[in-house]
Amino acid sequence: MCGIAGIFHPGTPKPVDPGRIRAMIATLSHRGPDGDGVWTAAGVGLGHRRLSIIDLEGSPQPMHDGALSVTYNGEIYNFAELRAELAARGARFRTVGDTEVLLHGWRAWGAGLLDRLNGMFAFALHDAEAGALVLARDRLGVKPLHYVELADGSIAFASELKALLAHPLLRRAPDLTAVEDYLAYGYVPDDACMVAGVRKLPAGHLMVLRRGYAVPRPTQWWDVSFANRATGSARQMQGELLDRMRDGVRSRMVADVPLGAFLSGGVDSSAVVALMAETSARAVKTCTIGFEEAGHDERSHAAAIARRFATDHHAQVVGADDVALIDTLVQHFDEPFADASALATYQVCALARQRVTVALSGDGADEALAGYRRYKFQVAEERVRGLLPTMWRQRGFGTLGRYFPKADWAPRPLRAKTTLLALAMDGGEAYARAVGITPPERRARLFTAEARRALGGHRAEDRYVAAMRDAPARDALDRAQYADIKIWLPGDILTKVDRTSMAVSLEAREPLLDHRLVSFAATLPAAMRLHRGQGKWLMKRSLEPYLPHDILYRPKMGFVTPIAAWFRGPLRAEAEGLATSRFLTETGWFEMGEVRRLAADHASGRADHGRTLWQLLMLERSGRRLFG
Repeated sequence: MCGIAGIFHPGTPKPVDPGRIRAMIATLSHRGPDGDGVWTAAGVGLGHRRLSIIDLEGSPQPMHDGALSVTYNGEIYNFAELRAELAARGARFRTVGDTEVLLHGWRAWGAGLLDRLNGMFAFALHDAEAGALVLARDRLGVKPLHYVELADGSIAFASELKALLAHPLLRRAPDLTAVEDYLAYGYVPDDACMVAGVRKLPAGHLMVLRRGYAVPRPTQWWDVSFANRATGSARQMQGELLDRMRDGVRSRMVADVPLGAFLSGGVDSSAVVALMAETSARAVKTCTIGFEEAGHDERSHAAAIARRFATDHHAQVVGADDVALIDTLVQHFDEPFADASALATYQVCALARQRVTVALSGDGADEALAGYRRYKFQVAEERVRGLLPTMWRQRGFGTLGRYFPKADWAPRPLRAKTTLLALAMDGGEAYARAVGITPPERRARLFTAEARRALGGHRAEDRYVAAMRDAPARDALDRAQYADIKIWLPGDILTKVDRTSMAVSLEAREPLLDHRLVSFAATLPAAMRLHRGQGKWLMKRSLEPYLPHDILYRPKMGFVTPIAAWFRGPLRAEAEGLATSRFLTETGWFEMGEVRRLAADHASGRADHGRTLWQLLMLERSGRRLFG
């Protein structure tokens, strides 16, 4: 696990200053504290920061073989099998790690190498003979890769935005459309960036830059499809699903350094720990984060799993004082990021790093196997939408919804206003709002008239609407899962885990996002993913021999941080100060009176605006850091 950066001149092969590459990778030292490397040639420069996981003394990067050079971030879990296949074809290996597989594999198979890789990765591979630079990213977007076209025509790329910001030719200007997206979702999606001109290579894409040619658009080399259905009995598919989960866990337990797991006490992390314990000859090292607020604390469930599998278990409590980590998160995320569970994720990563260098997590199962409660509501609402003409729904449900009183405090099934308004909308629009934080109407009140004009009609929700409309899918559940896998998973979940784990030089691995498992799960009949309102139904059935009933079937709690209470306690002054923030005021984006009203209504208890206030706080802190 590492950090990478580099520069490529697709036009004239101008010399690349090694000092510039060093300055870029210096910002990524947290991603790779064990060593660094810089290589330059005519028109190209590659840099690398290393966190040693496999072949600890060997495999320095950038790595070269003939005309090919590579800098790479990630892990290839099937590198041993690929290495044997390449050796049988005549490849001669000088190292025992996975990096060299990329060089020999590209020479043997070209872009076909990507289909053979099972792993998480972002890499830049330079081919001197072809005068080309290849940028590639793993299927699901576990590892990040940013790039930008600079004023001198060069392309700079890096694992994190901060490395690009170290380049003197990058002009720091905000992109207002990214602010709109961020306020909608709480993160800047992968097809946007807070710094104008910077892009993120999409998950499952590659881009081949060739000297003498214009910069191309990225091309997709992998996608998940929900268009086909597996056949067989529930018992057969249950067995196959369990086998794929086992393979995902076992393949990610290969390391030459201490390895452990995050354990929340939920189904997903408990499943990973159970399957690790089944494989490991030693006690699995597990780490748990809890909260002082009882309604958010899962330590007792985690402790039960730790006892069941005799793990070497450690727990830590996150309290209100931990809001001091805000500036640490701002530093490591670069762009504003308002998933407040990042605080606890950072803490559990820091706790794990005291004892291990690699930690397995349960991330990805909710998206792949329909674990979120919102899927149940979306499927039910789509069923109703299919029974009534659009005009009837818009007039009937829309009118009722507008006049029905709000009840944000109530559980979703009891929020009639929310449900009625959702039924009046098309499914894609309703789901986009369901996964969002600050709805369009509130954003419209927050933005000034000038900001609304500058957005030029850009709406954050359109991204979800388009993804669900064009999804390779059969039904409402398929479409919602597909959109989440393409947007929410890389933009929120995987960004959170990557930045918080790399902040403490910890490698996090997601076995339940093994692409073979994800592809198989997408073929399961909808009723085996969501059965009578029970999400991850087949997964839970397959885990019954491993996990107790109260772990498998208790209500989902989630990794939630109690920010609403914080804004009425230790963060109350921060909320009130947003209305006089110099940065927010000088942008001209926001109606500061509306910001003041949100803070006052929340503090008084008249409304719960905790999540929107958290968004504004993280935007203010990140904006000051990015733009001064």
